[in-house]
Amino acid sequence: MKLWGGRFTKEENELVNHFNASISFDQRFYRQDIRGSIAHVTMLAKQKILTDEEKAQIVEGLEQILSDVENGLLSIDPAAEDIHSFVEATLIERIGDVGKKLHTGRSRNDQVALDMKLYVRDEIEELDLLVKELLQAILKIMEENLTTYMPGFTHLQKAQPVTIAHHFGAYFEMFLRDRSRLSDIRKRMNTCPLGAGALAGTTYPLDREYTAALLDFDCATRNSMDSVSDRDYLIELASAMATVMMHLSRFSEEIILWNSNEYQFVELDDAYSTGSSIMPQKKNPDIAELVRGKTGRVYGALTSILTTMKGIPLAYNKDMQEDKEMIFDAIDTTKGCLGLFTGMISTMKFHKDIMKKSAVKGFTNATDAADYLVNHGIPFRDAHGIVGRLVLYCLDKGISLDDMSLEEYKAISPVFEKDIYDAISLRTCVEKRTTLGAPGPSVMEQVIESYQKILTEK
Repeated sequence: MKLWGGRFTKEENELVNHFNASISFDQRFYRQDIRGSIAHVTMLAKQKILTDEEKAQIVEGLEQILSDVENGLLSIDPAAEDIHSFVEATLIERIGDVGKKLHTGRSRNDQVALDMKLYVRDEIEELDLLVKELLQAILKIMEENLTTYMPGFTHLQKAQPVTIAHHFGAYFEMFLRDRSRLSDIRKRMNTCPLGAGALAGTTYPLDREYTAALLDFDCATRNSMDSVSDRDYLIELASAMATVMMHLSRFSEEIILWNSNEYQFVELDDAYSTGSSIMPQKKNPDIAELVRGKTGRVYGALTSILTTMKGIPLAYNKDMQEDKEMIFDAIDTTKGCLGLFTGMISTMKFHKDIMKKSAVKGFTNATDAADYLVNHGIPFRDAHGIVGRLVLYCLDKGISLDDMSLEEYKAISPVFEKDIYDAISLRTCVEKRTTLGAPGPSVMEQVIESYQKILTEK
């Protein structure tokens, strides 16, 4: 059954019908469509537009359709134009003419807008839960690795010593911002478009605030034209998901590097790795690589919906049907990547000795050697030059700063004494950095405590 056709004298071309139909993808929000319809007829009965008996028949019919679909007793007809027409046609088939009153006081335009908002609102909650689970996995790793040393990098060059806790804390902050963005979107989008009609409302005495309350919206939308043509919340969600994926991709890139034969910082669990069809020695980080690859797919959804919306005049235009497939795919992709990534890092093993050795061999304590000289009265610029000569000497000898004898130190600067070794030890380099945000265990314990509190509250 089509929701239109009275003014047409010809059947729709079969190719046009297929091109126009959306049932193949919008059937995924049958629950939201039925929930919105139940709220709508409940409001119509309250306003005496429908009788209580008519409302009861329609609600019972809709609830039975929902139950039958979920229990596999009713299949969604792939020949239907969209999920809205399928539900309405099935209702009329089951309860007769009273089912034809379901659509009183609404348009498919505000119905589509409502269904999409209800669906996206539900998906935001699922996305938020997945990000929270990832944060919990990251936090557990941080709690267990307050003094696990590793090199920190800039420009992919070893820079200064940090800890696994500190490094993973950077990603905790990223994903914490992602949760904040999702929360902002949900709050901003939580207005109910039902009752906006096609674009100019309706002459029926609808109680739109009542409908909004039934559907757990904060309020009804205030402009009917914007109600049916607003896709800002989808653009915001696509942007937020693109940012989540960007963070996952950065993290994946590091894990791919750390998992390589050259680094050997981590070993991925067999359950999150794959092998080669011809090279028996291979253990590939395919999950991390796929997450990195699928990031572009989510970026594409954001670019696509921005492009779709950029030239659309008010109010509704059929172009807007293109919002669904790309957003559905981006949601599915982001959710899948979050779940797999969380499992991957939760089972990942750290080669702590190799990470520590890499920090020592990478001159990550060079800055601390310069600070040692400054604390002994040498101007920093001179200290910088002295330590530069130390590094050149070590490179020529194939040793680290820790391997130099005191005589070798004094040959370059007589200021050095035995306490230089304690000053440049990884433990000292890390532990003395106690300003907020630094890797020192004492301050990291405070940060972790704050993270624990955040995850308990949210």
